[in-house]
Amino acid sequence: MTLPALPTSLVGSYAQPDWLIDRAKLAGRFPPRVRAQELWRPAPEHLAQAQDDATLLAIRAQERAGLDVVTDGEMRRESYSNHFATALDGVDVDNPGSALDRSGHPNPVPRIVGPIGRPEPIQVRDLQFLRAATDHVVKMTVPGPFTMSQQAQNDHYPDAEAAAMAYAAVVNAEVKDLHAAGADVVQIDEPYLQARPDAARQYGLAALNAALDGVTGTTAVHLCFGYAAIIHERPEGYSFLPELAGCPVDQISIETAQSGLDLGVLSDLTDKTVILGVIDLSTPEVESAQTVAARVRRAFDRLPVEQLVVATDCGMKYLPRESATGKMAAMAGAAAILRAERG
Repeated sequence: MTLPALPTSLVGSYAQPDWLIDRAKLAGRFPPRVRAQELWRPAPEHLAQAQDDATLLAIRAQERAGLDVVTDGEMRRESYSNHFATALDGVDVDNPGSALDRSGHPNPVPRIVGPIGRPEPIQVRDLQFLRAATDHVVKMTVPGPFTMSQQAQNDHYPDAEAAAMAYAAVVNAEVKDLHAAGADVVQIDEPYLQARPDAARQYGLAALNAALDGVTGTTAVHLCFGYAAIIHERPEGYSFLPELAGCPVDQISIETAQSGLDLGVLSDLTDKTVILGVIDLSTPEVESAQTVAARVRRAFDRLPVEQLVVATDCGMKYLPRESATGKMAAMAGAAAILRAERG
């Protein structure tokens, strides 16, 4: 499928409907690492159907807004990572452990009690549903091995590096299965590379490289500063980003809107396509297309237009749906303005 210049995309999530999930409970806690079934409003026997219906709404909302790359909106997930992490063998989610989140608070997390394994493909059915519902380019997101290792209590492996490499093996298998099932782009979400740069340099990058080993389809990796709805203070720059220049990933997803990021960092990533977050999700206020276009133009002296994807910052699931809809339309409008300027 051919994409236009400056294609538009969500990072991953879209605003889940109030009839699907208790949004007040969701916003009033840190993202769950173990199961959080109390967040869902439908009865258990109706939940899968409700999640399918919400996924269709998310797909149609992206199409109507004019986005070029479509995700499933992560409608079936309580958080970006626990949907996958709690489906693995070797983890005890009923008797959880504890680990510090990126804000320094202890959180209940899966406890690794045996070899990490993937009993079956976890998100292939979700991808097949997305692929059948749209003729757009589609992207699927998977939590990264380093991030999952930081969101677990390791009671089995000799050290954190060994746990991260075990997670890398299951992510690698999942990414390959998703591409085989029709994903155009598979994105690995690795926010903890940014949150814990020292450990990321020690073994996180090696785990990410292992997760990408032998993958032939288009891949992306996403780094962020944490959900804007929860982590309010933004650093001025990434603590871990140039290190990805040598990583065998095709696209790198970063946030620039709320942080006002100095885009000089893009000069280190000249061989990558950059998914540029230009929609501020710290406020429900909808930016104008002109404001968004100005944020994109900041990157033009750093990378060729052909290496840019226009995207949101991450965490759209926490926005009201009307704000999410408006912000997506503003993003598509910005891309239209910039394409017209290029002729």
